[in-house]
Amino acid sequence: MNVEMEKENAPPVEAVGDLLVGREERRTGLSVDALRRAILDKLVYVQARFPQVATRRDCFMALAQAVRDRLLQRWVQTARTYRDRGSRTVCYMSAEFLIGPQLGNNLINLGIFDKARQATQEFGLDLEMLLDQEEEPGLGNGGLGRLAACYLDSLATLEIPAIGYGILYEFGIFTQAIRDGQQVELTDKWLRAGSPWLIHRPSIAFDIKLGGHTEFQFEANGERRLRVQWIPAKVVRGTAWDMPVLGYGVNTPNRLRLWSAEAPESFDFAAFNAGNYYQAVDAQIRSETITKVLYPNDETEAGQELRLEQQYFFVACSLKDMIRLQLQREKNLDHFDEKFVIQLNDTHPSIAVAELMRLLVDEYMMEWDPAWAITRKTFAYTNHTLLPEALEKWRLALFKRVLPRHFEIICEINLRFLDEVRIRYPGDDARLRRMSLIDEDGAHYVRMANLAVVGSFAVNGVARLHSELLKSDVLKDFYEMWPEKFNNKTNGVTPRRFVVLANPTMSGLIEETIGPGWVTDMKRLRELEPYADDPAFRESWRRIKTGNKSRLVGEIKRFVHVDVDPASMFDVQVKRLHEYKRQHLNILHVVSLYKRLKDNPDLVIAPRTVIFGGKAAPGYFMAKLIIRLINAVADVIGRDPAMHGKLQVVFFPNYNVKHAQSIFPAADLSEQISLAGKEASGTGNMKFQMNGALTIGTLDGANVEIREEVGDDNFFLFGMSTPEVMELRRTGYRPRTYYDANPHLREVIDLIASGFFTKGDREIFRPLIDHLLNHDEYMVLADFQSYIDCQARVSEAYLDVDRWTRMSILNVARSGFFSSDRAIREYCDEIWNVKPVRIELSHLSGEDMQFTRAIAGAD
Repeated sequence: MNVEMEKENAPPVEAVGDLLVGREERRTGLSVDALRRAILDKLVYVQARFPQVATRRDCFMALAQAVRDRLLQRWVQTARTYRDRGSRTVCYMSAEFLIGPQLGNNLINLGIFDKARQATQEFGLDLEMLLDQEEEPGLGNGGLGRLAACYLDSLATLEIPAIGYGILYEFGIFTQAIRDGQQVELTDKWLRAGSPWLIHRPSIAFDIKLGGHTEFQFEANGERRLRVQWIPAKVVRGTAWDMPVLGYGVNTPNRLRLWSAEAPESFDFAAFNAGNYYQAVDAQIRSETITKVLYPNDETEAGQELRLEQQYFFVACSLKDMIRLQLQREKNLDHFDEKFVIQLNDTHPSIAVAELMRLLVDEYMMEWDPAWAITRKTFAYTNHTLLPEALEKWRLALFKRVLPRHFEIICEINLRFLDEVRIRYPGDDARLRRMSLIDEDGAHYVRMANLAVVGSFAVNGVARLHSELLKSDVLKDFYEMWPEKFNNKTNGVTPRRFVVLANPTMSGLIEETIGPGWVTDMKRLRELEPYADDPAFRESWRRIKTGNKSRLVGEIKRFVHVDVDPASMFDVQVKRLHEYKRQHLNILHVVSLYKRLKDNPDLVIAPRTVIFGGKAAPGYFMAKLIIRLINAVADVIGRDPAMHGKLQVVFFPNYNVKHAQSIFPAADLSEQISLAGKEASGTGNMKFQMNGALTIGTLDGANVEIREEVGDDNFFLFGMSTPEVMELRRTGYRPRTYYDANPHLREVIDLIASGFFTKGDREIFRPLIDHLLNHDEYMVLADFQSYIDCQARVSEAYLDVDRWTRMSILNVARSGFFSSDRAIREYCDEIWNVKPVRIELSHLSGEDMQFTRAIAGAD
């Protein structure tokens, strides 16, 4: 940032004198004056800047570091309390934590957002401008990672001892740019300027083995016993980086511990002296590759190997860390499961089952049966998918090459497990093949979902429908064997980030209307229901929605460089690009609407701005082609003057948490249109609902429960149910018959196929059209007409302003069930068996300072 441009935003020089007083207050105080002094203190003594040359980034860092001091004061007290009480700890293992920018959320949770605004205003700074300086942390991609982040927020808010374990990705997944209508992947350099929230713990480091082979040897352990020794091909060191996650209105910041990979010896001095400069740093480069990028492309053998190494690396570091903590208090690991309960967030960390067994049996010399008993009492598994291809499995040859000892352990687990199955179901060889941890049909695979189920004491889905489908289909054999293991935990989202921070004007109106307390007791939103019939309240509600839409208009102008009409209906579908989420059904409706408006210029519809956003995996051709189609349609409609004031399409690039905070509050219509039986739950549907958007959706995932909560009259339902989808698939789905039988569908498909949206080029979208007509596994064509008819009802409802506003208010009033606080309470009571631990805040004494130094060196 140009220094001259920043001078007007710098703190005044006279304020430097304030640094001489109130040091403790500057560290911990929550008053406006204490914050003002703290910001200046950090600017000078941490950023090494004086006010005249301070940039916006400098000022952001100063404010963030001042806030971090307040978090760390609470963190030290929390760590001390957990240590003294020996509290049982929830360890949430996840390959993703889509945490979003932290400054605003921490200000909300500390209760000092308005004070921080006032403190920065006294320096001539705008708080929103400072918030905008924070990079989006590249630690996650989609709903899986965002759910993990919401759950960390709720765990801290509910004062539950917890640690999140994951990977410190240096570059995240990628930054999405749109060029010539196509997705382009750019490096996500989110850490290039550092993060004020990350605390490096170099003393907490573990050497992790990879590859190689195993050997058998006898150990003298009272009596001679056989021991397996893993001789690795390489060793990677994992070092810890911590991020505090503060709860709302409490003194509990829990820990998000992320692992970064490096070489045990990062520099080969002998090679350097011999003139081989590349070899001198080769080990470091190869080791650090493991935590470079979130989800490396796994279309190649090398990409698959890197993914498996990533997953094992963070799991192995995390389990070693838990064992380290356990042995600080206990002499052995006999009661490990009483100290820790580990939640596996999908199959990515499921190798932890085999790794804990390896550690207990090989490293700590425990007999197999007690080790297996501890393991099965430690892990709980959350399944997040109904798609067979997403149930992770690894080719046997690859798995044996990367993790030779774990393959042996999994074979032993499988041998013993299949004996149990034979006893329970004698003669049922087909069941044995289905339930085996090793898929021996065709190319051999290790089935990670099966390992997770066998090695866990609890298995849950993430929406009621999803959990039932797990029991009746995906994991049916396991449910029949262990029905007591299975339960449902419908997802939830945090209202702190997605309502209080993202939608402050609506939050303010709610508090003014029903009083404080609803943020942690979302059931109280039901008190808004009578106000849906209050004309004055509805008018206030509409004013707030209009303001939120105007804010998004500015963001669209900034990132997409187009003007949109804030008076139009904002019809929004933002989520990961995947065929099962059916963004192509949405764009077919847009083309349908465009065709009808061209054929009948007098057609009365609600003016509509259709907003898309989401990333396609770099190797996912069809998803990237759908992005290209969306942008092609947007370009043609945008250049057609006949569509002005009627229809517009926008693709918002690089959709992330930061952008979501502008999009959710502005949305009028939430598109949740996956094929029934394909979406596990969804969480975007909940965030839209909490911000007053109405849902158009199928009976899929958590849509079912949202519709039950809000009522049939406040939800736009279309499409087949799950049983209807299954029946159509059983009898034989032929998509071309729908094309042949529906003239309007045929017109829409043919218009795209004709090259109308590609300047006459008929080849660009031919693969998509051919796929829809001949395969269409997500039954877009079967649900097309139902969707078109439902969208007509949406348009009619939007034109009735009072009716729409009333429906919007009732959606928010009935959204309380979908708070992540409710979900976490259910996990605590029904799976984890953990209780809250209240943290009382006190100032640091001499003993505390000694304790602080101790955990800094040996945390």
